[in-house]
Amino acid sequence: MSEINGTNFRLEEFRRRASPAEMLVIDYVLADVERAAGIPIRRLAEETQTSVSTIMRLSRKLGYEGYRGFQQALIYDLALRRRSARTAMGDVARGDSTRAIVHKITDKSMRTLDATAQTVDVSAVDACVQKMMECRCVNLFGLGASLLVAKDFQLKLLRASIMCNCSDDWHTQLLYAKNMGDDDLAIAISYSGLTHEVIECARTAKRAGATVAAITSVGADTDLLRYTDIVLGVAASEQGIRSGAMASRIAQLNVVDILFATYASRNYDEASLLFTKNAFDRSASAE
Repeated sequence: MSEINGTNFRLEEFRRRASPAEMLVIDYVLADVERAAGIPIRRLAEETQTSVSTIMRLSRKLGYEGYRGFQQALIYDLALRRRSARTAMGDVARGDSTRAIVHKITDKSMRTLDATAQTVDVSAVDACVQKMMECRCVNLFGLGASLLVAKDFQLKLLRASIMCNCSDDWHTQLLYAKNMGDDDLAIAISYSGLTHEVIECARTAKRAGATVAAITSVGADTDLLRYTDIVLGVAASEQGIRSGAMASRIAQLNVVDILFATYASRNYDEASLLFTKNAFDRSASAE
């Protein structure tokens, strides 16, 4: 079963750009998380033939305040793994019963949400929400399943009376990007970070002076990040070729909900009035 807990995910993603010494630590932890969880930093340095300073730097690079935070995350991940093991879930296989599929898909979504909760950068959320509060317009870019996420976000922003553009047509998306300015916010949505059309929109928006945020795979090192000011990382177990976005879509929607809820919290009174005003009233529409 592919584990998608936050710390394992960060380690695996960071390994591609880690130093040789950092790789020794990462490989040691990934080989046996239970052994690594709770091990004193000096012992870990001895076991991996590295140094305490290397492990401290690695912990900070992974997004933790220090080694203690890294260890706490490992212990939390172990609890998630044990919970998943108790339900004996894995990928959908030939001959699975409907009940088994229900449990497997639900479990995968739950683990994805757990991992995203750990990996999402709170400062990035705050920066994006602050720009949402200040900007003239928000333009959303995405294709395929990511476009569905963008459409969901568009409806939420419209309820909050935030000027927002989102189109099913890529050429229209590109026109939105070309006409942006430094008082606009572009949000590019792509789990892989490899979608050419979304990258082109982000590049165009960036060159036009807009602030660019990306909802993409945590730890990704893609061309999309070259044009991104704010990275909103999501965690999922969908790597390479996929039959369709499942866990990644759930993770992206979760980030969208986090952004919207944070915005509503920062503008609570005004948002409450707008939500009431924009609620769908069936009796009024019938008249």
